[in-house]
Amino acid sequence: MLPNYLTVKGLGTHELIIQKSRFIATFSRATTEEEAQHFIDSKKKEHWNANHNCSAYLIGERDEIQKANDDGEPSGTAGVPMLEVLKKRNLKDTVVVVTRYFGGIKLGAGGLIRAYGSAVSEGLNEVGIVERRLMQVVHTEVDYHWLGKLENELRQSPYILKEISYLEQVDVQTYVEVAQVDAFSEWMTNLTNGQATIRHGEMEYLEQEI
Repeated sequence: MLPNYLTVKGLGTHELIIQKSRFIATFSRATTEEEAQHFIDSKKKEHWNANHNCSAYLIGERDEIQKANDDGEPSGTAGVPMLEVLKKRNLKDTVVVVTRYFGGIKLGAGGLIRAYGSAVSEGLNEVGIVERRLMQVVHTEVDYHWLGKLENELRQSPYILKEISYLEQVDVQTYVEVAQVDAFSEWMTNLTNGQATIRHGEMEYLEQEI
């Protein structure tokens, strides 16, 4: 699992009008090629009467899966420039479809490359990009009389309080960056005079819009 990576914020759409043609960029996340193809097929069904539904996607921790499709536009004028924008933005697990409704004015190869690239670039600015950071959920189990102190210290710290479970002992769950787990555990041990039971839970990604 990557310690952090960028991806599209979520499902979103942005439209441009260029020389009377409508360019509609629609984005989604996809962690498998099947998810990406399903999304592309759904856009083709939605815009069945469009002139083109061009697509690109980038999937995998090392961008193992990269595909671009011109869907009838001149070769290399749509899918590839769309994919290049995703790569330049360092995105992962992202799929985009740009739907074109032809407005009657031909753009030429250079114009098409700029139009499809702009549709994706401006669309990403509108829809948004997030950074996903891998976090370790750390459980700190203590007697109840420690709760006030721990909660107060956590809220003033750089660590992120996830939730508190009120069990036989109180279970304070905190998001901690993987590289900081040892430092967090030492800090928590010192805060509780060694009376806390500290254990690691699941790994989860937290998202922050950039």
